[in-house]
Amino acid sequence: MSPDQAAELMRHLLREALILGAPVLIAASATSFLLSLFQTLTSLQDQTLSIVPRLLVVMALLIAGMPWFLGRLISYTSSLFLDFHRFLGQG
Repeated sequence: MSPDQAAELMRHLLREALILGAPVLIAASATSFLLSLFQTLTSLQDQTLSIVPRLLVVMALLIAGMPWFLGRLISYTSSLFLDFHRFLGQG
């Protein structure tokens, strides 16, 4: 495997990781922002008010998006295995 092929594999891997992780990170960030705004406006500083809703939102998003996440992972893995012959034999 040449260095260019290894770089291409890593680029595709990181792109898939970004696509799969972005919805969860965006939802967690938006929830954190809204909860911080709520806590600032109401002067409530309880830590459970920020952690529990964020965990619930992330968990709900992961459960609701599981078919899409698994579809992307299966598609990426199958395309990787189908193109595996390109990376063999060029040592």
